[in-house]
Amino acid sequence: MIRGVGSLPPTPRASSAATRKAMQGNRRVDTAPELAIRRLLHRAGLRYRVDYPIDAGGRKARPDVVFTRRRLAVFLDGCYWHGCPQHCRLPTSNRDYWVAKIERNRERDARTSAALEAAGWDVIRAWEHEPPEDVAQRVVAALERPLI
Repeated sequence: MIRGVGSLPPTPRASSAATRKAMQGNRRVDTAPELAIRRLLHRAGLRYRVDYPIDAGGRKARPDVVFTRRRLAVFLDGCYWHGCPQHCRLPTSNRDYWVAKIERNRERDARTSAALEAAGWDVIRAWEHEPPEDVAQRVVAALERPLI
């Protein structure tokens, strides 16, 4: 069964079983950019949880890095899967599928961030192309801000 989300058209199927299997084989955790950022945070003396499940008002979230006591959730979004305006280049084959897929991902990201913020969490979203040092500095700065 093909489902649509919100105002989006129904999602077309993957172009082949091989394409679907390849998509399912992509890493969800421990990507190279994520590991680089985690190494920098650890080197800075910070301790965190990885892929930690959070229930934000009935909405489930699994941020890439979580600081539970400070209620800080860090997401490292892949340029392709999350539709980076600089780097996301959609394939020409089965374009309708990919447009709908990436738009659903972006809408889900926005809903997840909003739910976490409504539940009292700070949220940092970074692109995988951002230098790991810059992302780590943003995280450290967020942790140093006083709680309100």
